[in-house]
Amino acid sequence: MKQKPAFVESEIGKRIKSARSNKRITLESLALMTGFTKGYLSKVEKSQKAPPVSTLGKIARALGATISSLLGEESPATSICLVKKGERVSITRDDTNFEYSYESMAHKFANKMMEPFILTLPVHPKKRTPYQHEGQEILFVLEGTMKFLHGTEELIVEEGDCIYFDSGIPHFGESAGDKVVKCFMVIFSPRSQ
Repeated sequence: MKQKPAFVESEIGKRIKSARSNKRITLESLALMTGFTKGYLSKVEKSQKAPPVSTLGKIARALGATISSLLGEESPATSICLVKKGERVSITRDDTNFEYSYESMAHKFANKMMEPFILTLPVHPKKRTPYQHEGQEILFVLEGTMKFLHGTEELIVEEGDCIYFDSGIPHFGESAGDKVVKCFMVIFSPRSQ
């Protein structure tokens, strides 16, 4: 079974703009709600910038949406879903800012409270970008060894190790050796009311 093709990144910006417009939220208001600049958000909406998952999470919360809906994982309501190995939806980031890739693990389930992904971190990234977003996160290392920074703490997380952390504290993971790191990642973000 073949893996589903990657998301069309240009569609993510269109979905964000559509959701913002439907809620009658100005770009200025969205900037205030998320902490991102109006210019950055405009570039995201025009698909000139590819936002990481943590950024999508902040935007989704501000719009009362989910990361999955912004990624186009529209599905009818269900109480269970099975995503076979070959049905995962993949996003790869290899531009100048982000070199990681992730696969959506539950794109068939609508209105998720948790966002599960397989995250692949490259060897020797060009840029170290700390992430920070409301909620909690879990990372289980499937392959490789990861150096993980959480606030002022630095941890070595090896294959089979698991970390659970407050994602409101700046955090960043990278390969600690010459092998890519593959993690099972779950993001939980409280929804805006």
